[in-house]
Amino acid sequence: MHHQSEEMKRCIETCLACYQECLSMAMTHCLEMGGEHTKPDHFRLMMACAEMCRTSAHFMLLGTPHHKHTCRECAEICRECAADCERIGDMESCVDACRRCAESCEKMAA
Repeated sequence: MHHQSEEMKRCIETCLACYQECLSMAMTHCLEMGGEHTKPDHFRLMMACAEMCRTSAHFMLLGTPHHKHTCRECAEICRECAADCERIGDMESCVDACRRCAESCEKMAA
């Protein structure tokens, strides 16, 4: 029987929170603001970040050891997304969610 550690449970929650934040921020704030917020590279990055967070949570929930690979990639994409959202500005909740997720996923990837 697969048992999730407390650290893994927290990482799943953090990934799902980041997925929700990135998707929601992109679909509301970014689309409403336009300009830099909807430039293709930035918008694709936000969508990739949301999807990678969801995928990492899914892999951990499945109990597959491959979660280490998805978590490693998730941390990298989250860091990139946080930096880009910070560069654009007025997206602090997304920046914070991405940084929390990156830190949590880095621990799970180790």
